[in-house]
Amino acid sequence: MLSLIWQGAITGLLYAIASLGLVMVFKSSHMVNFAHGSMAGFCAFIVYMVTSGLEWPWFAGVLIALVTAVALAAIAYFAIAPLITKEGTTATIATLGLGLMLQGLILSLFGANIVNLDLPLPSWSMQVFGLRITLYELVILGVSTFIVVFLFLLIDRTRLGIAFRTVSTNAFAAEVCGLSIRRVHLFAWVASAILGVIAAVLIVPTTFLSSTTVTTFMLQAFAATVIGGFDSLPGSIIGGILVGIATNLFAFYVAPEFMNTFLLVFIFTSLTIFPGGILSRRAGGRV
Repeated sequence: MLSLIWQGAITGLLYAIASLGLVMVFKSSHMVNFAHGSMAGFCAFIVYMVTSGLEWPWFAGVLIALVTAVALAAIAYFAIAPLITKEGTTATIATLGLGLMLQGLILSLFGANIVNLDLPLPSWSMQVFGLRITLYELVILGVSTFIVVFLFLLIDRTRLGIAFRTVSTNAFAAEVCGLSIRRVHLFAWVASAILGVIAAVLIVPTTFLSSTTVTTFMLQAFAATVIGGFDSLPGSIIGGILVGIATNLFAFYVAPEFMNTFLLVFIFTSLTIFPGGILSRRAGGRV
């Protein structure tokens, strides 16, 4: 049981990282980016192409993927920006079309084959109170902790972060005060894309890489976002860990083939009890 909870929590941290990206976009522009998974999946294939095809160092592949993610985020935002100012629903639907276009691009460039994308880590592990902890799990824990601390310091302590919080609270008042709404939106989209790539590159080694792998992974991240609350960054972290532990226990004790059904029930139950997310009653409207 303890091992299942630990492994679920580690996977949940990756859901949380991806969920943070969804929340960043929603808080700034009040829309859901359904192209989040396709963008991350495309960049994961970039890492595979650079490391396996060109046989370049793994870190070079990740760096190129991050640069690609930033470029894709900028292009996607400027394409959808006119719709954001009109109605969030229209912009959200546009991201669905963007995601389908990226899915088609992945299939045309990389095909439908299943490939492996491993992290360059030695197979090291240790025992702590009977719990086997691998180096891979420690890397995820360290990367997740760094990202969370860095992101919250960026939002709380920098001028860009203050602008992000202001726009998230009241975009009209922020614009009246002279803040650039589009600059804040672009920051959120770029940050979201980077978070998505990091989560994708870390989750793929536990499974395989295909045209649908990362998109499927993002469904769990979306569930974490719904449970944690679309307007709560801390909630997305808690939601990610809860989804990771719950799905891991369900897959072991029940059946993994019913995972999507379980996620729907989990989301429905959470929304019934906490319509605005699990931290909505405590956090209220705090940004």
